[in-house]
This record gives sequence, structure tokens and C-alpha cells, in this order.
Amino acid sequence: MSAKQPAVQAPALPQVNLLPPEVKAARGLARVKRWLALAVVVALVASGGLVAKAIMDKSAADDQLALAQARTAELEAQKEKYAHVPVVLAALERALLARQIGMSTEVAWREYFEAVAAQTPAGIRIENIKIVSATPMVLPAAPADPLSAQGISVVAFTAQAASIPELETWLRQLPLIPGFSDPWYTRATYAPLNETTGMYQVTAGVVLTPEAYEHRFDDVTVETLELAAAEAAEATEDEED
Repeated sequence: MSAKQPAVQAPALPQVNLLPPEVKAARGLARVKRWLALAVVVALVASGGLVAKAIMDKSAADDQLALAQARTAELEAQKEKYAHVPVVLAALERALLARQIGMSTEVAWREYFEAVAAQTPAGIRIENIKIVSATPMVLPAAPADPLSAQGISVVAFTAQAASIPELETWLRQLPLIPGFSDPWYTRATYAPLNETTGMYQVTAGVVLTPEAYEHRFDDVTVETLELAAAEAAEATEDEED
């Protein structure tokens, strides 16, 4: 073995710490202070970030509030501009309701008169027509007898008939007109025109059922009018384009 090589497994030399405990405690306190300072710096940086974020959020909220206030002011101005619209719509709705009520008993009488004329035989001549009809303010009359249909109007005819068979044929043909029901006659008086011919003076009638109502305005509302107006405006714009 070389003399320069230390001995293997040689015991360590004994060491003695001669520093007083106060020095070790002071060194530990310095390390604690450094860590505390670092923690304070980190806390300050984090607080600064939170404050900056809060300031940015407040700025964004202020901007949104300003936009909302501007939009509110614009809507208020438009509200003042169109303040009359609810009044007009309410008046329009009242007018529509009045029209629906007023026209609820509408009957296309001209079409019925033309149909009666078409169903009248050549031997029948109508002299007069009298109508007793229900209105929005007056209920229809009760049927003349329990076997008759409930009607909305009674159409009474004063006519001349060349013969009773022709009168019966006419009365059988009247119910072929939609809305007509239960034809009848109460009088057929023979009136001679000369020595060889004559005519029967006839009083007859027919019941008009609810089927005859037109119902043209039952479904008309403010919404349907607005939709129709919008569609008309779109059609006008398409034509202009």
C-alpha cells in the first residue's frame, strides 16, 4: 500500500461547533424572513393582478352599461314616436269586433233570389217576397211547429200559380237550394182571369237555416290584417326590385 493513500475505513475526525446557539437562531430567522418577503412579493403581485382584472371588468361593464343606456334611450325615442300605435290597434280591434258582430247574420240574398228564380216553374209567377230575419240584436223566431227546422229567417212568397200541381212542384224544388227547408203554403185561392182560364193566388213560404250564413268575417283579426299588410309590403318590395 502506498504511503500517500489514506487508510480505508478511517474514522472521521471529531468536530466541535463552537458557535453560540444565538448565531444558528439568527441564521434561521434570516431564512424565514427571506421566505416571508418572497411570500409578500407574490401576494402583492397576485393582488395587483386581481386589482387590474377588476379594473378591466369594471371598464367593460361600464361600456356595456353605456351601450344599454344608449339603446334604452333609442327605444324610448321610438316608443314616443309610435305611441299612437296601441291606440290605433285597439280602435281597429274594436272595429273588427263590431264588424264581426254586425255581419254575423249576413246572407247573400241576391244569390238566393237568383236560385229561387231558377227553381221556379213556368206556371209560377212570384209577385212579392217578404223576409223576417234574425239580426245581431234579435234572435230568430221559434219554429212554427215542432216538426219544422230551427231557422234564422222566414221567407214568405206571394205568388200566382197556374195549377196546384205546379205549386206543389215548386214547393218540392225549393229545398234543393242549400239553406232552404220546410216549404209550406197556407192559401191557394182561385182567381179567374176570363171565362176559361184563371190563376191561384198563393201565400207560401220557406225556412232559411243557419247554413245560409256567409261567415265572411269570423276569422278576421288584427293579427291576420297585420300579416296581410306585411305580405303586401313584401310583394311590393319584390316588384320594385
